[in-house]
Amino acid sequence: MTDTTTAVDITCVGDIAFADAQRLLATHGLQLHHVAAGEPIPGSYWGEPEAGIIASNVYVRDDTPVHSMLHEACHLIVLPPERRAQVHTDATDSVAEEDATCYLQIVLAGQLPGVGTARLMADMDAWGYTYRLGSTKAWFEEDAEDAKAWLVERGLPVA
Repeated sequence: MTDTTTAVDITCVGDIAFADAQRLLATHGLQLHHVAAGEPIPGSYWGEPEAGIIASNVYVRDDTPVHSMLHEACHLIVLPPERRAQVHTDATDSVAEEDATCYLQIVLAGQLPGVGTARLMADMDAWGYTYRLGSTKAWFEEDAEDAKAWLVERGLPVA
């Protein structure tokens, strides 16, 4: 991904209450860590300002897009604990996991005050996520049955 935060109005971690994000991730066994401005983000696959992941830890700065924080957190949430403990930077093992991660990040956005699913899907589109139906919303509502089923099979939230 490229840094488009200056060209597009994307909701960033600094735009929401950090404690709300910490509480949300904690309900899934994750710890959210704040990284100081200008400091490197540990475990960031795409590089700053994208979120980073190491084991059960998610690292963000104020300029990290919320969609990135949720996406990387959801990569960890969809993993069984033994795999989660081994993660450093890259957690994706399959297309099915990636799709489930995208679906779950939208669901969790609905539980995050100041964000919501509609805003997160708009941010995902603006950032450059691509789906064959043309938008995140269309994919989520019309083409994500497999991702939803994957989450249901593992007892993860879908609403």
